Amino acid sequence: MATTHISSGVCLSVLSHRRRINKVRAVASDNVSTPIIELDKVKLGGSDLRVTKLGIGAWSWGDTTYWNLSGWNDRNFKAAKSAFDISIDSGITFFDTAEVYGSALMGAINSETLLGRFIKERKVRDPDLEVAIATKYAALPWRLGRNSVLTALKDSLSRLELSSVELYQLHWPGIWGNEGYLDGLGDAVEQGLVKAVGVSNYSESRLRGAYEKLKKRGIPLASNQVNYSLIYRLPEENGVKAACDELGITLIAYSPIAQGVLTGKYTPENPPTGPRGRIYTPEFLKKLQPLLSRIKEIGEKYSKTPTQVALNWLVAQENVVPIPGAKTADQAVEFAGALGWRLAIEEVNELRSLALEIQPVVGFPVEKL
Repeated sequence: MATTHISSGVCLSVLSHRRRINKVRAVASDNVSTPIIELDKVKLGGSDLRVTKLGIGAWSWGDTTYWNLSGWNDRNFKAAKSAFDISIDSGITFFDTAEVYGSALMGAINSETLLGRFIKERKVRDPDLEVAIATKYAALPWRLGRNSVLTALKDSLSRLELSSVELYQLHWPGIWGNEGYLDGLGDAVEQGLVKAVGVSNYSESRLRGAYEKLKKRGIPLASNQVNYSLIYRLPEENGVKAACDELGITLIAYSPIAQGVLTGKYTPENPPTGPRGRIYTPEFLKKLQPLLSRIKEIGEKYSKTPTQVALNWLVAQENVVPIPGAKTADQAVEFAGALGWRLAIEEVNELRSLALEIQPVVGFPVEKL
């Protein structure tokens, strides 16, 4: 049976993981503090902010248009809350959200609102809990000037019920107004509303420009959050990863398991539903099978799941912090098991070589703005 190793040296079987999840849920209901595993942390770029080597993406929390097509209900809420609590118990304390995750217009609950509620409820049990929260500013065409960044940030802080966040990011480059947006990030740091600032979906040239502009104010650009996985390696091909390494900017990898495709649970006969099904088609999944088979074989060698192998492959690239999305407690436990061990360099290279045989899917178009 597969086992999961975490950096504290604890080795738990999948069965014991499930027992542990049940135990933690019982503890949570009794409002008793739960021991939290300490995972190693890394500095986010040139900032003073330290985060766990793997974070949790909260894109799916509250969403009803991409992830939870049947709607957002009490079952989804409880599952997301368990994912949050188990992540904390497993030592993962870095959470990424955004103001556009979860739209009230679509009957959803904003992800920031949910995350803020989870933090508040957890702190009743663990008053000394420290979490690192990252959220993002949406560069919508009608938003202009540095003040729009501060206004949006304060709205995010209100939803999160926090006085500041650890990381504030520009979600994508704007069609115009980018200079003002960067000024707004700098203002947020100087006003003590954030500890560090970053960008997302920025090309190499835009990344370098943002880095230099903030540098003039003595503010480091901490991160660039981009789509990056074993089967979506555009950051390696377009100069973004190299620029991050050169400038000391951490690459935060979203969709690190290709929206679930690298877990191995989808097949040509059982493709994902909803919007993902239009991206990861049966034809694409058929071509992916040799890579998935090899990932599984390597995982068996380390007593790891395909998900853990795919995440560890990203960690092995150095200067990369993956943020897989956890919708359930079981997923949160599995993600923690991607840390505390390392693929051999030969395996890292072999998986990249196999992945080269697969035509990449189309990413978020703003990457090329």
